[in-house]
Amino acid sequence: MTTISIPPALARRRNYAGPALFSYGFRPFFLGGAIWAALSVLLWLPLYLGEVALPTAMTPIDWHVHEMLYGYVPAVVAGFLLTAIPNWTGRLPVNGVPLAALAALWLAGRIAVFFSAGIGAWTAAAVDLAFLLCLGGLALREIVAGKNWRNLRVLAVLSVLFVGNVVFHYEAIADGHAIDGTRIGLGAVLTLIMLIGGRIVPSFTHNWINRANPGRLPKSFSRFDAVCLAVAVIAFAGWVLAPEHALAGALLMLAGILHAARLARWAGDRTLSDRLVFILHVAYAFVPLGFLLVGSSILWPDAVPASAGIHAWTAGAIGTMTLAVMTRASLGHTGQPLAASAGTQAIYAFVVIAALARVFASWGFTLELLHVAALSWAAAFAGFALLYGPPLLRVRR
Repeated sequence: MTTISIPPALARRRNYAGPALFSYGFRPFFLGGAIWAALSVLLWLPLYLGEVALPTAMTPIDWHVHEMLYGYVPAVVAGFLLTAIPNWTGRLPVNGVPLAALAALWLAGRIAVFFSAGIGAWTAAAVDLAFLLCLGGLALREIVAGKNWRNLRVLAVLSVLFVGNVVFHYEAIADGHAIDGTRIGLGAVLTLIMLIGGRIVPSFTHNWINRANPGRLPKSFSRFDAVCLAVAVIAFAGWVLAPEHALAGALLMLAGILHAARLARWAGDRTLSDRLVFILHVAYAFVPLGFLLVGSSILWPDAVPASAGIHAWTAGAIGTMTLAVMTRASLGHTGQPLAASAGTQAIYAFVVIAALARVFASWGFTLELLHVAALSWAAAFAGFALLYGPPLLRVRR
């Protein structure tokens, strides 16, 4: 008699009977990230105005930047990677206790940084850094086991994000203000958006146009896209190493022009009727806008404030793209139709309003526009949690 053995990983998947929240990586990290994105910005505004104080060892602005760049963003990256890697490698997704432990480690980092004045800044840094380290190790194991060498470049960028977090903590503790750590982290996250966005935006656009609106299609990845990415990476390096040098400003401006041309090649104007696709193009548009504004702030500092470009990248490109990916992935992986409901379109509008308000706040009407930006941002991400929380917690697929 022949005995057929079931691989342990497959047995774990088949036998998993735990909470739906820990059945797939996007569930805890998209939901947790969205809740934290809303809460932390609602805390940030009274913190900025001096109305409250937090028990953190970081300065108010450093805490705000850190919790957006190294708190919220890694949660979304984790949700995306743990959902995409099984598709890349053909291996089973990480779920159950290992996934719950990883989510708990991310939450521990948020708590540790929040209470770092009491537990010590170095202790908080160690707890916070452990999450990205474990996520990178887990992703590396899966990619190597699946021999999916192409996507090691994503892990290389994730490694830069980890280094940026190390630098951020060191600067915050040693100097009282994290500058290079912010720039390194921004460069890493935007490079991920340019890499992954460069795959999914034209791909989803191509599929939708082929199905619903035959005609002009997005251009396929070519040498031009590779040049766009290379110039952007060089521009980021120049911005980190010589942030006030005219050459850095010129490189950033060049990157902005190239990525605007890259976006124009993806036929986004033909996707207006499908909001799930169109929002991806809107999100990517903030990438070249940020390059152009930051480059202009170096070349013409009296006319363009640096914060305008930085918030075009953070609130605009990062906020809008992550929300767009979270909604689409959540719909697809919980068995719901790939269509933007009225509620989903509302949260898209809120995040774009937040981004534009924060960019324009750099030039004037600062307090009023900061309130608009903060409340709109909170509405977008709290809206995601309210709309998508129930299926993320209940529906299993």
